[in-house]
Amino acid sequence: MAETPDSDALEQRVVAELRRVTFPGMTRDIVSFGFVQRIEVSGDGEALVRLRIPTHNPGAGDQIRDQIEKRLATIDGLGGHRVEIEVAAPRQAQQKAIAQDSDLLPGVRHVVAVASGKGGVGKSTVAANLAVRLGQLGHRTGLLDADIYGPSVPMMFGIDDKPRVEAGRLLPFERYGIRIMSLGFVLDVDTPVIWRGPMVMKALEQLMGDVRWGDLDYLIVDLPPGTGDAQLTLTQKVPMSGAVIVTTPQDVALIDARKGLAMFRKVNVPVLGIVENMSGFVCPHCGEETAVFKAGGGERTAEALGVEFLGKVPLDPAVMSGGDAGRPVVAEPEEQAASVHREVFAAIAEAVVQGTESRKKPSLRIL
Repeated sequence: MAETPDSDALEQRVVAELRRVTFPGMTRDIVSFGFVQRIEVSGDGEALVRLRIPTHNPGAGDQIRDQIEKRLATIDGLGGHRVEIEVAAPRQAQQKAIAQDSDLLPGVRHVVAVASGKGGVGKSTVAANLAVRLGQLGHRTGLLDADIYGPSVPMMFGIDDKPRVEAGRLLPFERYGIRIMSLGFVLDVDTPVIWRGPMVMKALEQLMGDVRWGDLDYLIVDLPPGTGDAQLTLTQKVPMSGAVIVTTPQDVALIDARKGLAMFRKVNVPVLGIVENMSGFVCPHCGEETAVFKAGGGERTAEALGVEFLGKVPLDPAVMSGGDAGRPVVAEPEEQAASVHREVFAAIAEAVVQGTESRKKPSLRIL
């Protein structure tokens, strides 16, 4: 006869399974969120799990309960389980604490995230060129490279220096009429970032609150790919005017783009639209266009999900060479290779301006 696991061993298994239960629309688990208030396993092997979830989403409790029930059912030796969940609006003290974080960016009118569901779709290239194009159109613009695990903005703008500190705050660099800050400015280029969630969140708070951004019309935030701690921190800590989702036309990228879009909708951040990057290659010799990564996927996805399609960015060697040389393609002098991208990013920038200005002033979103 198999030996029945003791209560401590069963409790550890319960905790392990709860760490696999995520908040709806997020990749972060309910244990690290601090939602689990009590775990108790009785002598006869019955588990009690009690949670308190501060959220304005009335369906979150049922979705989490379903996940917990399925996870606990996989534990051998568990004699039964009871799941108690309290779903309540965040307490006034929590709201006050989060509201105070709106002072992180007091002079910024609109914070716009540029995100992607997966890496390798050119998200940072879109963010950099969008920021520069907004500046060219007369908007006071900043660019925050929040891609903690792979900051590429320093190379894309040709900045090798360390930022200066004045009165205890970092001074952003200025290039092509915009203000720029990145974790890559303060880390060694070959240093891998191996951080857990709390460290990621603290780093992002410092990149926002400890930088002298000044008065800006737009702060473009280049987020890491996916739907993790960085995205959650941004949506919780500052009022968001909207998000731009970047994808490429092929199916695998579009699947992940849908996940990113769903995540922003879960936390009530307006999705301003989808940008299709690497949409097609136009031969500079014959003028023939080749759909290297299929065609039209971004536009079809936008239509299916009910969001704006902001435009197609063509695949062009000028984009690659400009990024490696530290000069975004829209900052190049007037020439044929750059003019196409100037027009595309002008249209994207104007759509972002129209989308943010047509909405009411954003409020902080609380899970």
